[in-house]
Amino acid sequence: MNNKILIIIFLFTSIIAKVQMNLNKEIKLIEKTAFEKTVDGKKVALYTLKNTSGTVCQITNYGGKVVSLWVKDKSGVYEDIVLGHSNIDDFLTTKEKYFGALIGRYGNRIGQGKFSLDGKEYTLATNNGQNHLHGGNKGYDAVVWDAKQVDSNTLELGYVSKHMEEGYPGNLTIKVKYRLTDKNELKIEYWASTDQSTIVNLTHHSFFNLKGAGNGTINDHLLQINAAYFTPVDEGLIPTGELLEVENTSMDFQKLTSIGEHVNEAYEQLQYGLGYDHNFVLNQTKDGLNFAAKVVEPISGRIMEVYTNEPGLQFYGGNFLDGSVTGKYHKKYDYRTAFCLETQHFPDSPNKPQFPTTRLDPKEEYYSICVYKFSIME
Repeated sequence: MNNKILIIIFLFTSIIAKVQMNLNKEIKLIEKTAFEKTVDGKKVALYTLKNTSGTVCQITNYGGKVVSLWVKDKSGVYEDIVLGHSNIDDFLTTKEKYFGALIGRYGNRIGQGKFSLDGKEYTLATNNGQNHLHGGNKGYDAVVWDAKQVDSNTLELGYVSKHMEEGYPGNLTIKVKYRLTDKNELKIEYWASTDQSTIVNLTHHSFFNLKGAGNGTINDHLLQINAAYFTPVDEGLIPTGELLEVENTSMDFQKLTSIGEHVNEAYEQLQYGLGYDHNFVLNQTKDGLNFAAKVVEPISGRIMEVYTNEPGLQFYGGNFLDGSVTGKYHKKYDYRTAFCLETQHFPDSPNKPQFPTTRLDPKEEYYSICVYKFSIME
């Protein structure tokens, strides 16, 4: 075989290798038509955000849900790292309704579905055992938001939550801005104002797996949470009102630790949550953005960092996923195959005066920010 033939074979195999690599990198965007539907008299749509790093995020105005988030690994291969569905009908009927959603009026739990404000008691839905969870029977995860795509990086959502909607006082006017920055950050900002004193605790509920959605356990992910304390809970996952040190307990993620290292230990708090489903008290060293958490997936090399101005972070380890939901790409979402890191005020704060307040009065502006920043191991 002469040199010319060898060169031709080499060039041919190189081209084939490049084609295969590009196929591996292909981002399979969900079709916009799969989200074209009218719900409660309002039009649902799907919006696509892109940045210069090649990251792509798709968001629907139904519940403000992040539907897909494509992030590359250390080899340049993209995976969709959030759980969810590829069409609006599945989102409307799914067992797990919080995939990728905006949560409110109050994220997390309120004990017994009751709180008092200025001497008046308000009663909310008890949709989580005896307690209220994530805004009630129809929280902000299940409403159609007004949407405006500002540019290729930015989506603005708006919603007016009426007085006594799901039992909450006051007309609450909300704006949420999703921005996919060229620093490879998914930045979520919230603003809200009210015409009557109320309580507000907004958050975001993406289920992440840095290997790719539906690609196995998250117990081998490494997690760091910038918190020396957490808020212990009772059997109904309502905080007792105490702050306990994480050091020398199964809750200690002050240094990078595999999520599964202690999850099955005979520790009462883990037994109550069937694993991790707890609020951590973040170390806030300054006003504005503070480092909250870091997750490293060693095989793909993907890294996610979380920054926020909120005092708390709910870490949930996918304990209630059971394989009964089939999501995008026909993948089943099995036990502990996703995690959530929800920036927030503490659960049950309206009934715990020692916790940071979630009260919002007229002429005040609520502002919250959460940043998920993505990078690759060096």
